[in-house]
Amino acid sequence: MRHFTLDEKLAQSGNRPTGFDYMRIGLSLAVVAMHSVITSHGVAAEIPLWTSPLRPYMRAILPMFFALSGFLVAGSLLRTPALSQFLGLRAIRVYPALVVEVFLSALVLGPLLTTLPLTAYFSDPVFRLYLLNVTGHIHFLLPGLFHDNPFPDTVNAQLWTVPYELICYIGLSALTLVGLRKRPWIAPAAVVAFSLVYLAARLIRHHGELPFILGGIPGSVLVISFLAGVSIFFYRDRLPWSLPLCVLSGVATALLLSVVPFGDYVVAPVAAYFTVALGVTNPRKLRFLQGADYSYGIYLYGFVIQQTLMAIFPWARIWWLNILLSVPAAALFAACSWHWVEKPALELRRYLVPRGKGAKTLQPEHSEAKPILQPVEPAVLPGRQTL
Repeated sequence: MRHFTLDEKLAQSGNRPTGFDYMRIGLSLAVVAMHSVITSHGVAAEIPLWTSPLRPYMRAILPMFFALSGFLVAGSLLRTPALSQFLGLRAIRVYPALVVEVFLSALVLGPLLTTLPLTAYFSDPVFRLYLLNVTGHIHFLLPGLFHDNPFPDTVNAQLWTVPYELICYIGLSALTLVGLRKRPWIAPAAVVAFSLVYLAARLIRHHGELPFILGGIPGSVLVISFLAGVSIFFYRDRLPWSLPLCVLSGVATALLLSVVPFGDYVVAPVAAYFTVALGVTNPRKLRFLQGADYSYGIYLYGFVIQQTLMAIFPWARIWWLNILLSVPAAALFAACSWHWVEKPALELRRYLVPRGKGAKTLQPEHSEAKPILQPVEPAVLPGRQTL
């Protein structure tokens, strides 16, 4: 029986599959659900989850999100003639919504909920440091905020992924400068090289031993997952797709993240294939998701909304009640972020990528001029570094 390639599976949906859309929103909501325990009950309650049957699902969220980002952003790279234009597109996707969230937290939420006098709040060096989040230099505290929460003091722990996302874009730009567009083998070579460097660094740091990683996936593995997603995009016309392969890669991902010793160190390519294999499917899209991407907004506002609800309503400090309250609130803020900030910012693309006469869509060098996937690309990814 002949298997489809990933590229042929994409072609069945006109290169606009809905699978990626559902994965973005699903992974974002999964992050909110995962954080319901720590924001409701504290770190001590969360630790047992990392050794429970939920372990592989919790640990797969971020590698899958980074792999998804790598696959889609690689398409953006090939559609953009100049590297400067590519970086400009990434900037208008990431920064406007991030800036708005940071200023809302610091200038609206902070003054409303701080336990300090406003003069002390605004003069505190911690306040000024928090504003640096708009640059990707991440700080988690605001003066006098959330001190009595089960997970105290932290305003938005999910922002820890922002620097790693920026590293991914910088790394992809560097690979482009050394010829990635004409030599796609550079991408999988970078996956292997980065993996070996990461393993060597861990061995050196831990005196020749590989430590067991109890909690979330380290940031370096997320960067490798991103590069694995990039690699799969470049070789999508050679990699097979079938339902059995999709299921097998999902099972392998779960095993590597749970029971296989040190599976964390090799999981990135497997998780990336599983992510793309799901993403290229094309289930019917719900009406409220058409033409919108709320995943970034849910990422940006989910944790801070949970912390706010736990501060204002102590009676709601139960994980399932936390989810019931925070998911609709995060979705509302995400919708506002998309329609009022993110979507208008994306209109700036016309100033970065010229259209009309002379404009063209670049194709991978080894393909046969096939259309390139063009769904809305994810921005910064959700999650929180644990333990």
